[in-house]
Amino acid sequence: MASPEGTSLPARSEQVARALAVAGAPGTVRLLAESARTAAEAASALGCDVGAIANSLVFISDDEPVLVLTSGRHKVDTTALAARWGRGKLRRATPEQVREATGQAIGGVAPVAHPRALPTVVDEALTDYPQVWAAAGTPHTVFPTTAKELLHLTDGLLLPVGP
Repeated sequence: MASPEGTSLPARSEQVARALAVAGAPGTVRLLAESARTAAEAASALGCDVGAIANSLVFISDDEPVLVLTSGRHKVDTTALAARWGRGKLRRATPEQVREATGQAIGGVAPVAHPRALPTVVDEALTDYPQVWAAAGTPHTVFPTTAKELLHLTDGLLLPVGP
């Protein structure tokens, strides 16, 4: 597959593009010249509010990986989120656990195209934005989406992730 500029996408981003197409998501994966490894970098590269960046964070809870899609404008309160979600303690996954659970590296984890579906929470703060951007498998690829579409793509649960 190619990005809109005609440049070939990395293999992991092609997997994300295929998963989006299969799900009927209209967003196109974009290859960025700049890194989008952090929410601030992504917002700068895209010219959007940092809150419109959907960070894909992997945690371990009850001995299994879980995915939290959070707005770039704040951090996850793991204690409060675990209680709201009805799960055991949330702890950040190691880089190795992230790659094993998603097939992708930290800084480029997409909400889709993982070896198996992960239990997922979508931050309700993402509903404040008509369009949000999510990583597409690498730190240089992203795609436009919405909170509603993220819920559909991940079969996720909409919850506040802050205090």
